[in-house]
Amino acid sequence: MEALFDAINDALAAIDDFIWGPPLMALILFGGILLTLRLRGLQFIRLPRALRYMVKNEKDGSGEVTSFGALCTALSATIGTGNIVGVATAIVAGGPGAMFWMWLAALFGMATKYSEGLLAVKYRSIDKKTGHVLGGPFYYIERGMGKRLPQISWKWLAKIFAFFGMCVGLFGIGTFTQVNSINSAITGFFDPNKSATVSILGMDYSIATVIGSLLVAIVVGLVVIGGLKRIASVSEKVIPVMVVIYVAFSLILIVLNITALPDALVTIVQSAFGLRAAAGGALGAIIIAMQKGIARGIFSNEAGLGSAPIAAAAAQTKEPVRQGLVSMTGTFLDTIIVCSMTGLALVMTGAYQIPGLEGAAVTTAAFQIGLPFIPAEAVSFVLMVCLALFGFTTILGWDYYGERCLEYLSGGSKKAVKTYRWLYILAVFIGPYMTVSAVWTIADIFNACMAIPNMIALIVLSGVVVKETKDYFKRLDEAAGDEDSLAPRDTSDDWKAEEATA
Repeated sequence: MEALFDAINDALAAIDDFIWGPPLMALILFGGILLTLRLRGLQFIRLPRALRYMVKNEKDGSGEVTSFGALCTALSATIGTGNIVGVATAIVAGGPGAMFWMWLAALFGMATKYSEGLLAVKYRSIDKKTGHVLGGPFYYIERGMGKRLPQISWKWLAKIFAFFGMCVGLFGIGTFTQVNSINSAITGFFDPNKSATVSILGMDYSIATVIGSLLVAIVVGLVVIGGLKRIASVSEKVIPVMVVIYVAFSLILIVLNITALPDALVTIVQSAFGLRAAAGGALGAIIIAMQKGIARGIFSNEAGLGSAPIAAAAAQTKEPVRQGLVSMTGTFLDTIIVCSMTGLALVMTGAYQIPGLEGAAVTTAAFQIGLPFIPAEAVSFVLMVCLALFGFTTILGWDYYGERCLEYLSGGSKKAVKTYRWLYILAVFIGPYMTVSAVWTIADIFNACMAIPNMIALIVLSGVVVKETKDYFKRLDEAAGDEDSLAPRDTSDDWKAEEATA
């Protein structure tokens, strides 16, 4: 059985290395750079306004949940184990330089995330009778690209995105990686030596793992069966609390070890450009750092992946640009703030160099080293709670994404969606029994398959994004900066108006 697992891991690693090669990394970075240039650095200039919009819901908007609720749903899917475990795996595999490329990808990714949120609202579909909203890349691919390149029906590309989006939720970010990391932390705290085990399919697992997987599956089931509004309600309460706890815990470590911060930053930059690699290995070190940093960065903040716009489409708003600004704050909070906390802790303490550690154990070791005056058990407990909450909310968010993708594929079949929910709960239950390397590799592969059609659409529709942005800020200037008194938006370019006059 062990030999079979090794063979599967080798095959998955080969596929991952191929699909996450230079072409895909170039596509993602090119898209982010192109949008940044065309939007004239909007993610930097308009960030203060975006942060204000983040906590101020729009009046009289159409949608299923508040703008903040939509952001929290998106953040529930992005701020997850990728911020704790994903950063650790990236730095262990790619060196400290992976953190630099993660930052760079996030800065350009903010423009990408802004564009995704804008297009999601512009091309979404709202059922006037029920108020049900369906939107995301599958609609701006089908409707937006269909208008820009009418010679071809782009529905096939939209369906490819929706299919892989459903798979990412069921087999990737949404289930296996999250619950695997949660149970790894639970087992590491309650049964670190695996003294109480049971044999399942020839492999020994801690009883803590078995009980943890069952409890997580039950709690997830109780929430996801309630649908979007219950997911958004839970996310709005849990997300702010867990971010504050983790960031505060991390800041304590950084402040108490502040003398190590300058050297850590130098190490990150030098490693990013192969300056600390052995002679002749600089180029290889750069490529590995880029690959791991960009892949894990996208895993964490999902900029370019096309997932967050599915939640953004449900926001109660009448201004696509406004929701785009709110959406891009998700990347800022996720990577620039939360991931940076983990990355700096790992590099400042040198925990990423400890042999034999992987996943959550690396981050736990970093905090135990950096906070020696706190009992190791207490550090482990805090990180276990953070990891459990981060992973739990991500599981909830990706269930919603997967359901919406399946809804598009099935033409709105409620039976298909209900079946998907039960399969999702089952995947959560079996996730802990997958190997750490396998689940992260599977997630990377499915992420790439989602990102490719989404990035193609964003590049093709970049002109639409620029036009909408200019129109919004022109009207905002005319209203003396008061967004509540904006003149009605010109909808002449909307797909609905175009269909009506066709």
